[in-house]
Order: sequence, then C-alpha cells, then structure tokens
Amino acid sequence: MFNIGDKISYPVHGAGIIEAIEEKEILGKSRKYYIMRIPLNNMKVMIPLDNVEDIGVRPVIGLKEVEEVIAVLSADVTKMSQNWNRRYRANMDRIKSGDIYEVAEVVRNLTLRDREKALSTGERKILNNARQILLSEIILATDVTEEEAVDLIEKKIK
Repeated sequence: MFNIGDKISYPVHGAGIIEAIEEKEILGKSRKYYIMRIPLNNMKVMIPLDNVEDIGVRPVIGLKEVEEVIAVLSADVTKMSQNWNRRYRANMDRIKSGDIYEVAEVVRNLTLRDREKALSTGERKILNNARQILLSEIILATDVTEEEAVDLIEKKIK
C-alpha cells in the first residue's frame, strides 16, 4: 500500500505523487481511491486501491534505474514489424506493461523512425504518450525540470 506523498507510476498515464486517499461513491459503489497528481501536465488521476496491483501501479524508479533507462535510450533501435498495425499493437502493449524500460524502448524506436520518415498519426500519438510517461518518471526520479528531462532524452537518442 502507498501513502500520501509517495511517488508512483501508473501505466498509460505516467508518474505522479499521491496527494490524498479518499472514499468516493461511483456508480453506486463506494471505494477508496488514491488521488494522484501528475506534475508534468498537472492532471489528477483517481486510482482504485482495490486493484492497484492488477493495473501495475509501482513506485517511481530510483537514480540507478534512470541510468539504465538512459542506456536503453542510447542503444540501437530494436527490430520492429514493417506492418504498422502490428507495430502499433506491440508498442501499445509495451506502454500498457508499465515497464519503464519498455516505454523507453518505444520512445527510442519511434523517435528514430520519425527521423527517417514521418510517423502516422496513430504512431505519433503513441510516441507522445510514451514520451510523457517517460518524462514524468524521469522528472520525479531525478528532480529535474521538464526542459532538462526533454533535453536529456533528446541527447541520448542517437
């Protein structure tokens, strides 16, 4: 269980800080929720306490893991399907996994692909979503500004 003030990562939305734990009634059912604020876009997300593990909520990575994420960003592109539909599904699965290394791989691969030839609208959305998730986690893990985190990511992708 997490506490108020904990930094957590929520798959598909990114990393944030738990601001409150509240009981809310939604659709006639009363449940407890973490109220998480994502600093990057100041969005608030309600996460039901009873299925935190099922959806993959985890603590934000530490400095050692940030170095490993940077190594992933610096690595060569991994083989991706030439079929955009398969590539899209594979990248969405990586993002939904909640694994920050998988998210970093998506950011690296799609950024490099975008530099070669423009991404489709769907893949651009995936790249922007993955980049927001990665940025939010790096910002909370290292206490840097958004601009510094963007710069770090851009410099590390070859």
